[in-house]
Amino acid sequence: MAKNILIINGHPDKESLNHVIASAYERGAVKNGATVERINIGELDFDLNLKFGYKKDMELEQDLKDSIEKIRRASHIVFIHPLWWGSYPAIMKGFIDRVFLPDIAFSYNKNNKREMLLRNKSARIIVTMEQPVWYYKFVCHSPSIKQLKTITLAFCGIKSQHIKSTLFGSVINSTQRKRKQWLLHVEKLGGIEAVIKSNQPNKKST
Repeated sequence: MAKNILIINGHPDKESLNHVIASAYERGAVKNGATVERINIGELDFDLNLKFGYKKDMELEQDLKDSIEKIRRASHIVFIHPLWWGSYPAIMKGFIDRVFLPDIAFSYNKNNKREMLLRNKSARIIVTMEQPVWYYKFVCHSPSIKQLKTITLAFCGIKSQHIKSTLFGSVINSTQRKRKQWLLHVEKLGGIEAVIKSNQPNKKST
């Protein structure tokens, strides 16, 4: 059975490689029968600053309400972002701050036990970077992957073994041929992940 897939593109520039990658993944997923929705964070109208922290609720803008419903519908979520200063762009961080909230992504019951509201989902994180992938992994120790995978997604219920990552670099030194190979790889991933069950992660995909 094909999945409901949500692609969240964290690059604010609609002409970026990240947008092209998102389209390639969507193309592969649709070919294998998935229902695909997209959130291009840069196109949303919202205040990315969580002004009061968690002491006081901020009213959700309509674009964020729509995004929350897409997250709830999705069985598989694909995050795509460029690596900026070891993390993702500020607008993506602001989106996560405003959307991954108590009673939306997680909650606490009367016994103060955490309820993980994103359980039974899977995820893919795709990162583009100017540095070589080996430097990001072995020297920097994959900071943005750890932040998104462990601190955010796993905390909200997506099991770590169901979160896969794909890294592309160095973008600035890549040829058109290399980028084409990347896009073909992403399109293939979309096709694979359109049909693979969330509780049976694809160990061969990277």
